[in-house]
Amino acid sequence: MWGLIIEMNRTTMRENAFKCLYEVEVQNDISEEHIKMFFENNNIEDEEVKEYILDIINGVSSRKDEIINIISAHLIDSWKYERVSKVNKTLLKLAIYEMLYKKIDFKIIINEVVELAKRYSEVSAPSFINGVLANVVKNYKLSIK
Repeated sequence: MWGLIIEMNRTTMRENAFKCLYEVEVQNDISEEHIKMFFENNNIEDEEVKEYILDIINGVSSRKDEIINIISAHLIDSWKYERVSKVNKTLLKLAIYEMLYKKIDFKIIINEVVELAKRYSEVSAPSFINGVLANVVKNYKLSIK
């Protein structure tokens, strides 16, 4: 019998990276064991997917303070970073890492992160996240490649 091969597209990979990053943030555990368990629990066996998720986790972690400062500087209506929900913080960290450090087209990232916000956060989250990321795009003068 043919083995079942499940390929993930980039959108699904990004969603899994968000979920893993969120778990790492909430549990404050970036250990190899924790991430390995995430892969097992979510049936992630593809090495490309694992590499992508690990890149997100390690990239966000190694630039955590810088990314938090970027988020804080671009919050709207005198919001404070501490007021932002963990889900929204995680979505913003993922987006900023990919837009600024991986140089992925900001329109793709913003669209996908806003869609994730619709699925995993409160009703006001998509417009909040879109606003913060639009400020980042404007400030960093990001353009489409």
